[in-house]
Amino acid sequence: MITVISLGGSIVAPDGVDEQFLKDFVSLIGELLREDEKRRFILVVGGGGPARAWQQAYRRISAVAVDEAADWIGVMATRLNAQLIKAVMGEWCTQEVVTDPSRVGPLVGRVLVAAGWKPGFSSDYDAVLLAERFQADMVINLSNIEQVYSDDPRINPDAKPLTAISWADFCTLVGDKWVPGKNVPFDPVASRYGAKIGLKVICAAGRNPENLKKILRGEAFLGTIIG
Repeated sequence: MITVISLGGSIVAPDGVDEQFLKDFVSLIGELLREDEKRRFILVVGGGGPARAWQQAYRRISAVAVDEAADWIGVMATRLNAQLIKAVMGEWCTQEVVTDPSRVGPLVGRVLVAAGWKPGFSSDYDAVLLAERFQADMVINLSNIEQVYSDDPRINPDAKPLTAISWADFCTLVGDKWVPGKNVPFDPVASRYGAKIGLKVICAAGRNPENLKKILRGEAFLGTIIG
């Protein structure tokens, strides 16, 4: 059984590294691996606060900022975070960090860590491609939000949390254009492809280990099902 988790950079490194979160997350993954010897994890890591800080610095410094250049800065931040995740996973992760999901070989070991690939989308898209490659039926998207809302709650006080939403409605909600550093529950490019291949995505809070266990065990959980 392969579980693909899109691990938001916002919980790995909201500003600097969240060391307590990583300790708790490694402990949780270890518990789940020991619970089921057949389970495997693919962890796709985002760029988080460092990506946005470096992108913003680039835009402030450069007279003519280019989206592709900003995107590459974000990609490199995901790779730094992914190397850290690989290192703290220790003996469970024996493969090098995947930076090109279109050329990944067979899964070796019990945890595979992946980072951003190239400009034009976020690491969420890499997670979708890896789910397709390894025939996983869903992606668990862990971030700093518990659920998807009907609108941006920071702008619209009447926005409601959703337990489920169709791909069509979700794509309308997040738009169809990727902008480097864009802060949405799931990348628009990844969403379009997820819809195309009929993938299910679950959005949930990353700092709630008991909730993640419920998702993996097929129990009632707090989050939003997209699909």
